Amino acid sequence: MTAHRGNELVLAIYPQSSGFAYVLFKGWDAPVDFGAYEVRGGKKNVRCLKRVETLLALHSPDVLVLQRMSKSDNRAPRIQQLNRNIAELGEAYDLAVHTYRRAELRESFARHFDAATKQRIAEIIAQQIPALSLYLPPKRKRWMSENAHMGIFEAAALAWMYFHNRPQSAEL
Repeated sequence: MTAHRGNELVLAIYPQSSGFAYVLFKGWDAPVDFGAYEVRGGKKNVRCLKRVETLLALHSPDVLVLQRMSKSDNRAPRIQQLNRNIAELGEAYDLAVHTYRRAELRESFARHFDAATKQRIAEIIAQQIPALSLYLPPKRKRWMSENAHMGIFEAAALAWMYFHNRPQSAEL
C-alpha cells in the first residue's frame, strides 16, 4: 500500500447515457459526496458540464479521475465528447487529471479481488465502502437497462485505481 496525503480530495466522474455519476473521496474509504446526475431532453453535455462545474466550485478537489476513452471504445460519441470536455474543465480548474482505461480497471480488480464484471466490482466496492452499499443495484438481467447507480460504482472504481496505483507521495 502506498502512502497518501490525508487531505487530498479526489473527484471521480463517470459519464453515462443518462448524464454522469460521481464520487468525491478524501481517502479511499472516505467518500464525502456521491450521486448520479440524470439529464433528460436536449443539450445533455452542456447541462452535465454546468453540473460538473458546480461540483468543482463547491468541493475544490485536488484530483479529477476519468475513464480514458478512445474512438475504438464502445462508448457513444456524445459520451466520449463529454468525457473530453470534463477533462478540459478539470485542467481549466488547474486539477491533476488522471485517466484509466476500462481494461486496466478490470485487470486490476481481477488480479486483486478475482472480480472482472461490473456487478462483481460494484459488490467489492460496496463491501469496502459501506456508505455506498445502499446504492448497489441488483444484478441486471439481459432485458434490463443498466441502473443509473451503477455509474457511482464505476466512478468509485476509477478512484480506486487512482488511490492504489499512484506513486508514493513524499508528503505525509
